[in-house]
Amino acid sequence: MKCHYCGGEMKKEKTSYSVNKLGYHLIIDDINAWICSQCGETYFEGEVIDAIQDVIESTDKGITKVKDILLTAQE
Repeated sequence: MKCHYCGGEMKKEKTSYSVNKLGYHLIIDDINAWICSQCGETYFEGEVIDAIQDVIESTDKGITKVKDILLTAQE
């Protein structure tokens, strides 16, 4: 597989994914990805992206619920 960015060779490896959102920082380690050996560009397969999005959506809901509870407690 060739990198769409630089044309380098892509290798299947493990990597981390992180997101900063809604006042939280989430890191998911040991995710399968294609990583370019030349430029380091990372590509995730569709099912991996879907799983990451599910985790983020679930975390968003949990964070929102916690914030709502804290706001109610302050009133």
